[in-house]
Amino acid sequence: MTLTLKLPNADGTTSDYRLTGEPIGTPATMPVFNRIAYAAAHVVSDPLRDVQPWGAPAIDWDATMAFRHHLWSLGFKIAEAMDTAQRGMGLDWAGARELIRRSLAESRSVAGADLACGAGTDQLAPNDTKHLQDVIDAYETQIGFVEAEGGRAVMMASRALARVARSGDDYRTVYGELLSQTREKAVLHWLGDMFDPQLAGYWGSHSFDTALETVLAIINDNRDKVEGIKISLLDNRKEVELRKRLPEGVLCFTGDDFNYAELIEGDGTRYSHALLGIFDAVAPSASKALSLLAKGETQAFRAVIEPTVPLSRKIFEAPTQYYKAGVVFLAWLNGHQSHFTMPAGMQSARGIVHYADIFRLADQANVLDKPELAVSRMMNLLQVYGL
Repeated sequence: MTLTLKLPNADGTTSDYRLTGEPIGTPATMPVFNRIAYAAAHVVSDPLRDVQPWGAPAIDWDATMAFRHHLWSLGFKIAEAMDTAQRGMGLDWAGARELIRRSLAESRSVAGADLACGAGTDQLAPNDTKHLQDVIDAYETQIGFVEAEGGRAVMMASRALARVARSGDDYRTVYGELLSQTREKAVLHWLGDMFDPQLAGYWGSHSFDTALETVLAIINDNRDKVEGIKISLLDNRKEVELRKRLPEGVLCFTGDDFNYAELIEGDGTRYSHALLGIFDAVAPSASKALSLLAKGETQAFRAVIEPTVPLSRKIFEAPTQYYKAGVVFLAWLNGHQSHFTMPAGMQSARGIVHYADIFRLADQANVLDKPELAVSRMMNLLQVYGL
């Protein structure tokens, strides 16, 4: 069956587009990976409850948990309540706390399910932060909650710390104090300002080389408490430099949604594990590719994963912090939720031409799992825009 629809172009015209992609499908058995692979998962809003979408958005907990089962069934670990779940951009600490509680409880019902949970300082307004101790107290509250619920923490980059810290030594003080208290090993989180402009100058410097020395000092000071570090700078050279300087036993998790394919494959000596938002959107393809890599089928790995990279680069294009809209758009097209609405109305952060480009690239990457449903839903969205 030929599927065709008319899509808008960047020049204001429209043209016919015929789908050519082949859905990846569901694996017959649980995939086995030789890389640790976390998918940072989104949350599903509930559009039928009359609440404050910008301040206290309603969450459809059943659909949100169902999506986590989808990711677990494909072999992924889940990075919960992270940036992809709209932390600080629609999901506040109260919502994140409930999400963490529910996801940890749900994971205990699934054999082999695993997750790590974002712990930060988003209950603390950056403008109200006066002292490093304010940041430490806020982190302690969130890490303490995660560990009390039986989880382990990803120490999310802190807007409040970026505001009050004056040097790399301030970061060493804060992270050292916190890591000395954690029960489980934590994953550190280096999120570039393209994802969040309020994180500019994180680790005490706008210079990558200077910031790197601070990060490595923190890790070396606390290596028995650090599982690894996720780096999201959208620059593979910077990640490779960090990766080669990490001490033995400390893992590098790529958060580079532009260059993940080559970073996960590695250079023959070192490779990155993964903690990626794009894996939410391309989960079947990423799962198949990772299972092929584990079998030593490198060319087949590339054939599956590389077509998803242009799609990811479109979803994460500047302004990068709005990538969540593209992730949820694909979840809707693929039938994982019944609507295309987001906490804080984030779906409005991108325009219809952007979504049309994502649609084309998703088809070409074999990421549209249910092509007929995707076409039907895309046509409905186009009508909303007068097309």
